[in-house]
Amino acid sequence: MNSTGSMMMKPIVRTAGVAFTLLAFMSLSQAQEVGVVNTGYFGDVAIRGYDPVAYFTENKAVEGTERFSHHWLGATWHFASAKNRDLFVRDPLKYTPQYGGYCADGVSLGTITTNIDPKAWRIIDGKLYLNYDPGAADGFGKNPTKVVDSQKYWPEVKQTLVAEKRQLNMQ
Repeated sequence: MNSTGSMMMKPIVRTAGVAFTLLAFMSLSQAQEVGVVNTGYFGDVAIRGYDPVAYFTENKAVEGTERFSHHWLGATWHFASAKNRDLFVRDPLKYTPQYGGYCADGVSLGTITTNIDPKAWRIIDGKLYLNYDPGAADGFGKNPTKVVDSQKYWPEVKQTLVAEKRQLNMQ
């Protein structure tokens, strides 16, 4: 390669490096926005072992399996297939339930409900919301102010969850 070609490649490589760094930082900051993942009372399996991708691809709650799992944000996520696992790995924030998989209806009230029913869910504006039970999911899905309220209360609820987790780790 001549010196002109070499000089032209440096800005392209530098730009690509900056773009990659920005994307990595954006993904990290978005992951920090999730911050905590609902693994129930025991263990480290997210959303009771259900496949977060299946809600979008199959339009139903599907149990995942340990065979197709991925560790992300301190939790193990289960998937029904290698394809779903790979989709999640490529873009976890697209498939991760809002509020780390905690009950969206509870968050909309400013409270924490760790128990969720993976079959009590709604996708609203391309985002997955899990709830305590089917009635909560129906109410959440039918009342648009619940989404707004849950977004408003999430920082406070998340802070409480992080503090509780710290407390447990200190014991």
